[in-house]
Amino acid sequence: MPKKTKIDYQLLFIILALLGFGLAMLYSASTVESFENYGTTTRYIFHQMLYGAGLGLVLMTIFSKIDYHIWQKLLPILILISLVLLALVKAPGIGFSSGGATRWIHLGPLFFQPAELAKLAVVLYLAAWAAKKQKPDQGFVFGILPSLVIVGLYAVLILWQPDFGTMGILIATSAIMLFLSGMSLKHFFSLFLAGTAAIVLLIKYEPYRYQRFLNFLNPGVDPQGSGYQINQALLAIGAGGLWGYGYGLSRQKYNYLPEPMGDSIFAIISEELGFIRASMVLVLFLLLFFKGYKIAKNAPDRFGKMAAVGIVAWITLQAMINIGSMIGILPLTGVPLPFFSYGSSSLLITLSAMGILLNISRQAK
Repeated sequence: MPKKTKIDYQLLFIILALLGFGLAMLYSASTVESFENYGTTTRYIFHQMLYGAGLGLVLMTIFSKIDYHIWQKLLPILILISLVLLALVKAPGIGFSSGGATRWIHLGPLFFQPAELAKLAVVLYLAAWAAKKQKPDQGFVFGILPSLVIVGLYAVLILWQPDFGTMGILIATSAIMLFLSGMSLKHFFSLFLAGTAAIVLLIKYEPYRYQRFLNFLNPGVDPQGSGYQINQALLAIGAGGLWGYGYGLSRQKYNYLPEPMGDSIFAIISEELGFIRASMVLVLFLLLFFKGYKIAKNAPDRFGKMAAVGIVAWITLQAMINIGSMIGILPLTGVPLPFFSYGSSSLLITLSAMGILLNISRQAK
């Protein structure tokens, strides 16, 4: 079938709306910390616009024009590079630590978070794996075990940093893709139970993770200590009411709420814009989800279908987990809100993934 060359303007509008909204709210959320650290209110937004949005839009444009099947051929190189980068975060002089975790590579003025690339690499790997399957389920050893080994290797390297939240996103996205690729219910539920047991153990025997879980069950147990972030986030969201204080007028970003331009940015959005306007964040991610589902449904082959499923599942799942943790229906996980939270690596890889999704949509049936 001839390839379509017309860009999917509906998808492009959703992407640009998320990007524009995200940059606007990041500027507001980052002004206080930017001024304290650099004497100017624009340091963080300029960095995000240049290294995240600027380079990301360039890559999105390029990838939207490149036939997505090329990623099947380049997959071994992508897997190798992403695994090496994950290992290098622990290399002296290269890895950069902050907040008790070593998640970044630091080369001169450049910082990069390899876990973001790892998520895209795993999505493309599982899509290629699903495309090569001859039967819906070839048994555990030959059909499922190879993919579990690769996903498990990524998960271990990310947990080593440690980054429990990103590991959870990667595993959840992988589980969705494995299930939709045709895994038998017996194998899926066996792996689900084993994975749940492993996560319970990881939470139980790491004090700060266990404390976060206890704070989720009872946010008021230690409001000035371990429960401080969730309590301040709930205060910000509640103070915003229906219409908010107004853009730029957050109180909590003045050193009350931790990570106001990072993991907690949705609380700042709710405080400034209120419940009604902050709901537009949810609406945009839901639009991305349904648009991605339609693209996956109409993709010309199995690789395109599974790649679209994986990309959309990863982005929307991460958004829902971030927002859920801010409003208290999920434990705090420390994952950024896609398109909104500060972090050029996250935005760069997210826009690159959107470029691949745009190319799949161009070739849709």
